[in-house]
Amino acid sequence: MKIAIIGGGASGLLAGGFLSEQHEVIIFDKNEKCGKKLYITGKGRCNLTNDCDIDNYLLHTIRGKKFMMSAIHCFSPKQIRDFFEENGLQTKVERGGRVFPKSDKSSDVIKVLQKFCKRCQINLNEAVLDVQFDKNLSKFKVITTKSSYLFDRVVIATGGKSYSATGSTGDGYKFAERFGHKIVPIKPALAPIEVEDKFIKDLQGITLKNVTLKCVADGKKMDLFGELLFTDRGMSGPIALSMSSYINRAKKIELAIDFKPALDEHKLNERCLRDIEANKNKTMATFVGLFFPRAVGKAVLQCLKIDSAKKVNSFTSQERQRFVEITKNFKLKYKNLYPIESAIITSGGVDTNEINPKTMESKLQRGLYLIGEVLDVDCLTGGYNLTTAFSTAYACAKNLM
Repeated sequence: MKIAIIGGGASGLLAGGFLSEQHEVIIFDKNEKCGKKLYITGKGRCNLTNDCDIDNYLLHTIRGKKFMMSAIHCFSPKQIRDFFEENGLQTKVERGGRVFPKSDKSSDVIKVLQKFCKRCQINLNEAVLDVQFDKNLSKFKVITTKSSYLFDRVVIATGGKSYSATGSTGDGYKFAERFGHKIVPIKPALAPIEVEDKFIKDLQGITLKNVTLKCVADGKKMDLFGELLFTDRGMSGPIALSMSSYINRAKKIELAIDFKPALDEHKLNERCLRDIEANKNKTMATFVGLFFPRAVGKAVLQCLKIDSAKKVNSFTSQERQRFVEITKNFKLKYKNLYPIESAIITSGGVDTNEINPKTMESKLQRGLYLIGEVLDVDCLTGGYNLTTAFSTAYACAKNLM
């Protein structure tokens, strides 16, 4: 059987390697090399999966949880790690169960996948323009920038629309639509959050650890605890990126930061009283510096409308109460998520109701398969999205082998 795989990324390469054991496989990639997005994954280190069980993976799946049940049981995070280890890649586990190559080089992950695809024909610098099905020949016609080909089966592994410089320009959606597939509107996921507050640019580069990002999205409350990074336009860092995946389809969003989640308002107030007594002859700038980095403290004082040069001994009880409230609930005006170009992954894509979850075959066109990020499946950070790519690729390959 002759099989075309459109896209030489994580899912395309893994599927190609397995399929080439029994079939003739051609992988088409528009780039000058395969796995271009993998090179930048995990800041160039490639967080290839997570050292977790299946239930934990599903817990970190935002969209497509039910759809992924079958695939993740066929090729679990443990099996993914075992696959890479057995193919010569030494791995290690870091914070949050993140699995990386021991070398800290994403290129080593790609080398394993390319070696695994040694029986495949890989056509680089050859973009696919269209995919058609010829009913008379019962074959798929794949039209590229260089030629046209006939195949018995076609696997779409083109990725989403984030990081388009790596080749993820949404081509797979166009091919899927040709066969009648519905595309769930795409949104940025794992993206920085943009806010309207003018003071935010003064906080750029500041990282806060052990804080809680609080959100009310269309009336639904959510709190995420961890690390937050301020950008020139808003927030990034683990909890902001994760929050973006939960709120990217909400219409009304309210944001706030709890700078001291380990202390309730009563305990925070007691600490304030102690610090006021110990620093009563100092300025408010010095006092807030006991709680926050300087620029954040300045922003808090602006919200309180208190002069930074004011003496702590003139800090009123009403101002103190307001300080406690703001420290526990520092409100930010939500504007947008950063555009999809800045997102780590794409939310939305080919409607999974139209895909067989056991095989990844289209329910609308026999012989057409869709795997990886082109599907409407997305997860939180931590190696879960590459797990999805590898699991769907294996489910597809297993069915065709």
